[in-house]
Parts: sequence; C-alpha cells; structure tokens
Amino acid sequence: MKPIYYRTISELAPLIKAKQLSPVELTKAVLERAYQLQPTLNCYITFLPEQALERARRAETEIISGKYRGPLHGIPYAPKDIYYTKGIRTTSGSALLENFIPDYNATVINRLEDAGCILTGKLNLNEFAVGETNINTHFGNVQNPWNTDCMSGGSSGGSGAAVSAGLSFFSVATDSAGSIRVPSGFCGVYGLKPSYGLVSLYGIPVLTKSLVGAGPMARSIEDMAIVLQSIAGYDPKDNTSEKVPPENYYFYLGKSIKGIKIGLPNYFFKDLDPGVESHVMYAIRDLERLGAVIKEVSMPELSMSLVADVVTEGPEAAAYHHENLTTQKKTLYQDYTRITLEAGELTTGMEYEKAQKARRVIRHAFYRTFRDVDVVAAPTVPITAPHFTADPIDQNLEVWMRCTPYTCPADVTGLPSLSIPVGLSNGLPVGIQIIGRPFAEGQMLQIGHAYQKISPFKNLVPID
Repeated sequence: MKPIYYRTISELAPLIKAKQLSPVELTKAVLERAYQLQPTLNCYITFLPEQALERARRAETEIISGKYRGPLHGIPYAPKDIYYTKGIRTTSGSALLENFIPDYNATVINRLEDAGCILTGKLNLNEFAVGETNINTHFGNVQNPWNTDCMSGGSSGGSGAAVSAGLSFFSVATDSAGSIRVPSGFCGVYGLKPSYGLVSLYGIPVLTKSLVGAGPMARSIEDMAIVLQSIAGYDPKDNTSEKVPPENYYFYLGKSIKGIKIGLPNYFFKDLDPGVESHVMYAIRDLERLGAVIKEVSMPELSMSLVADVVTEGPEAAAYHHENLTTQKKTLYQDYTRITLEAGELTTGMEYEKAQKARRVIRHAFYRTFRDVDVVAAPTVPITAPHFTADPIDQNLEVWMRCTPYTCPADVTGLPSLSIPVGLSNGLPVGIQIIGRPFAEGQMLQIGHAYQKISPFKNLVPID
C-alpha cells in the first residue's frame, strides 16, 4: 500500500468523512514528510507546522460534530508563494518582499479555507514567477524529486516537487508562459492552466495580467476536479473574472471519450527529445484505442506564439516593477529577473500592439481548428528535466527557449491547457498537454481521466 503522503484526495476524503482518518494524523504525516525532504528538495519558503496542526484540530472537531464541508475538509496543502495569505509572509520568491505580510487573503486562498483545507506553508518559485527553472539565488533552487541533480521546472517548481514527492496533496499556482505545466511535466504531476477568467486573480501580484491563469497541481485527475470545483467561479473583486455558469467537473469523469476528436498540430512535434516523442506518441495511441479520433492539423500561426508572449509579458511586467527598476532597489533583484524586466522596458508601443494583433491571429487559428476537432494534444515540453549547470542566467534562458514555445500558445490565447504525466524517459517524467476550447475544462478532465485509468504510469512516484 502507498504511504499515506502519496495517497490522493479522492482516496482520503471518504475516510475523513467517515471519521476513519484523523485530519490531525494526516497533517502530521505530511509535516513529517516535509521535515524529512525539505533539506534536499527545498520546496518550502515558509513552513507553518504549528498553525497547520491547530487548523487540523479545528477541522477534526468540526467533522466529529457533523459539520463536514466536503472532500477538501481536513486536507493539507501548500500554495505557490505568490498567493496573498493574511498574516503570513508572501515573498513572491524575491528578496524585495522577504518580510512582506499581506493583510488579506487571495480569493483562491479564501475559497480553499472555506472548503476546510489545512495550509502547511508557502512554496518556492522563480523570483516574481519569471523563468522556467525554479533557480532562485535568494531562497535556493528547488530540486527534482526524481533526480535531485535536475531542476523541478518553473516558475512553480516548489509546487511541482512538493506534490510529486508527497510534501503536499495539491498546490495552487500561476501560469503566464508555462509556469504550471513546465514543472508538472518535469515532476510527473497533473497541472491545469485554466481558461482566462475562470479562476480569480485577486490577491495574486501577477506581472502579466493579460496572460496569466491560476490553477491546481495534483496527483490525479479526480483531485484536479475536486480542487478546481472549489476555486473556480466569478469574483467581483477581480476585473479579469468571467461570469461563466458553474460546472460540476466530477460529472465528466468516467465518461467515454469515444468519438472525441483530438488534433495534432505539426508545430508541436518538432525537435523533441526521443524519449519525450515516444511516450507522447504512445499516449496518443492509447487515446485512440479508447475511441478518440486522432487527426493531424496545420496551425502555422503558432510560430508567432513565443514572440507574442515575450512582447506582451515583458512590458507588462516592467510596468509593474518600473519604480523599483529606477531606484537602488533594482540591485535586490536576481540578475536574470532584472535583465528580463529591463528588456521589457525597451519594448515600444508599436511592438506591443503588434503582439496583441498576433495574439488575435493565433486565437482565431485555434477557433478555426476547433471547428474540426474538439481539443488539441501536444507534448507539454520537448525535454525532460535538465541537470543544473554552473551558470543560472544561461540555463534560465536555455530552458525558457526550449520549453516556452510549447506552453505559451495557451497563454497568449487564454485557452485552458491540462498537463498529464505519460511516462518516464531515463528515469525522468514526460508529460502531454491537452488544449481545449474556452471553459471546456470538463471535457479536458474527461480525456485525462480516461487516459489515467489505463495508464501504466498512474501509480509511479519518486523513489524515496
């Protein structure tokens, strides 16, 4: 039997509801796991064991008295340290905010508290979520639990490694160029960049508000559905929030995918590592055996995605940081972050407008493709987790150049994208992503669940 810290929410929740499992004992198990592996993996920036145990005791009292709130009640978790948490420091992975303590919660954190979750701490990230490596010269790098000589991916690397290694049952993170899906792919967990406007950004100091999505990372599709159900929905405090009808994401799980049409754009199937290519193609054939209809599609417009993302993200992030960049505070930034932000300040208004036009063209290309297929499938990233090298600036740039072209098409269009683990290449995880229509998360989870049920890799975890 799997150790309790490797169990899923969907396995644990019925036991908690039936009073067969104590939230206190569950929280202790996760905290002990975190104590054991934090020195090696460096997932946490802020650790909250006393507060977590106090909240676990409160949850247990509520459940014993018959006040069960639902499947997240009594479940420990840790968010990326970019979500505001009232009275708890929120560093965004930067020395500039090392001691910053918000006086309110992000909406997502409030919704998880209302669901009865147990906050165990805040997780490491690239500084201000800039980068795809989780190389952090201030708080330290996050190591990949599958091979600690390798990176976890970023910017949500603490989330990917913590969920993968059993230090948290799930996490919530952000994604503006791949920051949920890159670490999900590198660490072998499920990760969802939701439709733009589905999950509130209130209380998340995102630098690129026209691109970013906030979403869950977990160890199963069922768990993804449970968490998304709790955090999705309109928020009047967030001006990017869309008034879409609430969905029952669990409703889609277990449904056949027979007849669902999956498009394979040739853009995504070039320059792949051999192990990535073989596992992704095996997964696509598995989906076909389950009844999906596989169709090659042409989307040459996707070649504009990387430029559109960079020329949008750069000046939006630079505008957010402009005051710091013009004072002595700029010396507190890590070199890679500062260089990236200063490059964003060089973008002209004409270049920015051209990027927005390119985003519209790319979005139209997806909508045209969705007339013939239901979703698009692609490798999450073209490589497995790289080994750390001596030069963080060069490695940040190298990983960003290899991975972002595969993840940023969903960001520049605002479309949802779900990363699914599909195997191991040389001992390191490989992922496939499903990109869907706006607010079609249910159908994407349906596809992911169908694959998960027959996947030979569904129970693989890092070796202790």
